[in-house]
Amino acid sequence: MARGPGVPVAAALGVVLILAAAASWHGAEGKACTNAFPGLTSHTERAAAQLRPAPASEPGHHGHGHEHGHEQHLTPTDESTWMSLMPRRALRREEAFDWLMLYRKLRGATAGETRGGAILSEVSLHDVRLELGSLYWRAQQTNLEYLLLLDVDRLVWSFRKQVGLTAPGTPYGGWEGPDVQLRGHFVGHYLSATAKMWASTHNDTLKEKMSSVVDTLYDCQKKVGTGYLSAFPSEFFDWVEAIKPVWAPYYTIHKIMQGLLDQYTVAGNSKALDMVVTMANYFSDRVMNVIQKYSIERHWESLNEETGGMNDVLYQLYTITNDLKHLTLAHLFDKPCFLGLLAVQADSISGFHSNTHIPVVIGAQMRYEVTGDPLYKQIATFFMDTINSSHTYATGGTSAGEFWTYPKHLAETLSTENEESCTTYNMLKISRNLFRWTKEIAYADYYERALINGVLSIQRGTDPGVMIYMLPQAPGHSKAVSYHGWGTKYDSFWCCYGTGIESFSKLGDSIYFEEKGDTPALNIIQYIPSTLNWKAAGLTVTQQIKALSSSDLYLQVSLSISATTSQSAKLNFRIPSWTSADGAGATLNDKDLGSLSPGSFLSITRQWNSEDHLSLRFPIRLRTEAIKDDRPEYASLQAVLFGPFVLAGLSTGDWDAKAGNSSTISDWITVVPSVYNSQLVTFTQVSNGKTFVLSSANGSLTMQERPEVDGTGTAIHATFRAHPQDSTELHDMHGTTMKGASMLIEPFDLPGTVITNNLTLSAQKGSDSLFNIVPGLDGNPNSVSLELGNKPGCFLVTGVDYPAGMKIQVSCKSSLQSIGGILEQAASFLQTAPLRQYHPISFIAKGVRRNFLLEPLYSLRDEFYTVYFSVGA
Repeated sequence: MARGPGVPVAAALGVVLILAAAASWHGAEGKACTNAFPGLTSHTERAAAQLRPAPASEPGHHGHGHEHGHEQHLTPTDESTWMSLMPRRALRREEAFDWLMLYRKLRGATAGETRGGAILSEVSLHDVRLELGSLYWRAQQTNLEYLLLLDVDRLVWSFRKQVGLTAPGTPYGGWEGPDVQLRGHFVGHYLSATAKMWASTHNDTLKEKMSSVVDTLYDCQKKVGTGYLSAFPSEFFDWVEAIKPVWAPYYTIHKIMQGLLDQYTVAGNSKALDMVVTMANYFSDRVMNVIQKYSIERHWESLNEETGGMNDVLYQLYTITNDLKHLTLAHLFDKPCFLGLLAVQADSISGFHSNTHIPVVIGAQMRYEVTGDPLYKQIATFFMDTINSSHTYATGGTSAGEFWTYPKHLAETLSTENEESCTTYNMLKISRNLFRWTKEIAYADYYERALINGVLSIQRGTDPGVMIYMLPQAPGHSKAVSYHGWGTKYDSFWCCYGTGIESFSKLGDSIYFEEKGDTPALNIIQYIPSTLNWKAAGLTVTQQIKALSSSDLYLQVSLSISATTSQSAKLNFRIPSWTSADGAGATLNDKDLGSLSPGSFLSITRQWNSEDHLSLRFPIRLRTEAIKDDRPEYASLQAVLFGPFVLAGLSTGDWDAKAGNSSTISDWITVVPSVYNSQLVTFTQVSNGKTFVLSSANGSLTMQERPEVDGTGTAIHATFRAHPQDSTELHDMHGTTMKGASMLIEPFDLPGTVITNNLTLSAQKGSDSLFNIVPGLDGNPNSVSLELGNKPGCFLVTGVDYPAGMKIQVSCKSSLQSIGGILEQAASFLQTAPLRQYHPISFIAKGVRRNFLLEPLYSLRDEFYTVYFSVGA
């Protein structure tokens, strides 16, 4: 959008936030205002290009950036600071006036202007502790273990190498590799994550590691001497300013600056603050040079490369330094061509790279908090409403292949490349800020949904340092089978690894919010087992959650209070929108508090005592939710939720559910009784020194190698439910043997389907589907053999010295003479503990061709699943 000569700046750009909404649309390939330089699109494609061998070289590793002919000093007002950035060619008085008017348009309200309404305050992570052994505590501890595994010398290797310091050891790989342009970004995330994890745990070893990283980066910055700090040469910014392709250097600078700022604000490291101030001043000079040498349009054009949350971190810095240079620089990273679309409330975000632009909106939110300009509150509100109404999956996540697509056309986007983890991390910040401003329950509900389904889903159980980039939503896909699959501890370091380690370091940061006033108030908006030391009120608040199962009718929360003072305080409890008024209740010291209204707060003001105990009861039900697609042909696509939990159906591709003609969900989705876990079994054999498991997959019975890790598809296929033919007999098999019993054998992931004596699968449970579990033919007291119920003397058999994939056959004693015990050996299995258990929250959904086992999406690892179902009659 270059400006012709002689056109006044303000005339062309003074209302840029409005005029930018008219930016031309070029279809799904991208817009004129985007982050895509020619040939450069998603992070995934850029990483693939840089991680393959290529002859291209990059600038030398010891450059120190531009040397400016003079030093800029802070001037008395933000306007005079802005005027010092006026392009050198703008000499006439009217042009100077235009330049000043442009800034007043950009700036909006005066810095420090009073906002309407109180903003809720965060409670310190130092004062929140997650309950030992809880789901969130395990996720936090898995992340802590990973942060402690990472080696400081390897993390900072490229920083040292860049400035010519001795670099012991070897660098990490993946996106932190020494030849990858984005190198250093993860180190910034590491600084943020460790600051917050240390606040959450006060782990001394972690504090030593993070302080060592800060000290090393300080040495690197001091060696350069200009304030520049990065793992790549400053010439990368020459490329940015010349509008030449380079992989998002400002994105990485944002991570480093934010990490240092968090080390100061959360961990109290004052050295880190000095470092980030010096960095900000260096980049202020760079941006000033671009504007003075060329124009502000050239600077804004350079923002078409991803810049992360540069505006956000600079607004945060300004609140600490009160340096107007930092406020001005923050304004200059408010991407006007994107924020302008939101300012005029145009849902025209399709075609934009999602995680380039969500952080820009977070920065706009910080602009509102700093300046009080209501426009930026409106921008953030409209953006959140737009995402929620048109671009969000049932999980709370957004983006397909890292981009937004056409509004309310999500059905055709379902694939392995949905919901980039970074976008969920950043959308949680958007909703968190909006809740702090408005106390609207919808934002807290969104936070709960995205945290459970979008954040908890990205760890592979308790495997430290194993996370995903994308969260597949298409039928028959797995977190393990996508473009990226599961990452590795030391050779991935994707953008989503950075946001991942941050997410699991701050799980306690949005449970409680304080409200200032004559009477201290606390908003409890997430029900996560934890304890808060609420210093302002002299109270310790502990909340516990009763373990939830699919048979429960209520989510039950209990809160206990410990008081050290006698002052009055107010507690506000979120009543989730997903619950119902019918059956919802609360008691204080066993006294009923009356009816509760979903989507509101229960507020209690009193002088709290250490004996006070509050109980909350929220009805929790199954429900379906249509995909956000307004085309009639996709009206049948539904996700299934249990309260805030998205339930995924185990499936390798089928997604056709059968609701019948009933509008009652319980008619086609039923609870998995807890006793079913006692009926689960895995059958094993040893061949060639390896342990094999009986497996049912794709309609065939075979022997497969026993998986070495939990959560695999093989574990699913090697687990069977053995139960009597009378389905009303819910026998508890714990501590008992199946020997001598006649059983139906049901594959774990195909509830209601049994293996027949013909080795086929059937939903019909007749006599030809029964197997007699008899003592093993090999005489081993611990083994069993599986005799066909309708053919006594005939057994399931394998082979001798067989490989993986050996097909199961039927052999009969009467037709096959045993030679050296071969038949007896091939027909004998060990009945072992199951490789898989039903999750406590498990359901069975009727299907057109087969039934589906439903489990929480967050709990799945390598299993194949579907998030959406085509629900028909």
